[in-house]
Amino acid sequence: MTVHFIGAGPGAADLLTLRAVTLMGSARVCLYAGTYITAEVLAHCAAGAELIDTQHLDLDGIIGHLTRAHAAGHDVARLCSGDPSLYSALAEQTRRLDAIGVPWDVTPGVPAYAAAAAVLGRELTAPELSQTVILTRTQARSTKMPDTEALPVLARSHATIVLHLAITRIRQVVADLVPEYGTDAPVAVVANASAASEVVLRGTLSDISDQVEAAGLRQAAVIIVGKTLGAMDFVDSHLYAPRAR
Repeated sequence: MTVHFIGAGPGAADLLTLRAVTLMGSARVCLYAGTYITAEVLAHCAAGAELIDTQHLDLDGIIGHLTRAHAAGHDVARLCSGDPSLYSALAEQTRRLDAIGVPWDVTPGVPAYAAAAAVLGRELTAPELSQTVILTRTQARSTKMPDTEALPVLARSHATIVLHLAITRIRQVVADLVPEYGTDAPVAVVANASAASEVVLRGTLSDISDQVEAAGLRQAAVIIVGKTLGAMDFVDSHLYAPRAR
């Protein structure tokens, strides 16, 4: 029996992969974070499956449910919001499962930043404007950030920056970015991308904090900062350059 870590996407129930839906439909046990995973997504689970909300469980509690299900001979769907490769605590869980000999695999999902870019109708890279996307977060009461990854350090790249888990610190984010990006740098904030509760805010570093606070955003939002959000005067990429025949 296997624990399947499954990317449950950004919110919409039809943004899961075919593999994810198949695994969810065959698993006898499903663990999910009720803060982020919607009832519409859970509807892909098999009728009669045991559904366990992990939002109030610690790591020991989660691993306990996974090992109990495995001992009972049940496959488990362990749902992760977005994609398991980012901020999903996948490594902490798989390390423990490896130590006790419980098999697992990973099914990717649509990450929140990709869903946000789709909502905005923007590519996060553009020729000669930005060819790098930095995915990061900020530190509040969460795990300490490495000193070399402090936001003012990353800002020196002038790349497109996407911040997860940072919406409650929007004013500090702005203060850290303004010295490098300037107050007129374009910014977008997308909360609950693709879900019914989706919120989209567009502005600059000079006004985005007021917009976020007025909207009352507290979680499930990504902040995107960079030239590609506003400029349209970039060159065509080499892919479409004229070629000698």
